[in-house]
Amino acid sequence: MAKKQKSKTLRIKQVRSGIGYTVRTKNTLKALGFRKIGDVVEHQENDALLGMLDKVSHLVEIETVDEEK
Repeated sequence: MAKKQKSKTLRIKQVRSGIGYTVRTKNTLKALGFRKIGDVVEHQENDALLGMLDKVSHLVEIETVDEEK
């Protein structure tokens, strides 16, 4: 079996509004967990998440979280 890589945690902040963009873009923001500008969410990095972030990259800021336990 292949070894599982430790997935990174991404901290994502909405910095621009979805007003004026397509319903599809607004639904992507909603699926990521955003409700208003300034919201910050954390998600584990995976292919689906990276695809959604690619579509709304102009509306969000992304940073990697260093988890030390």
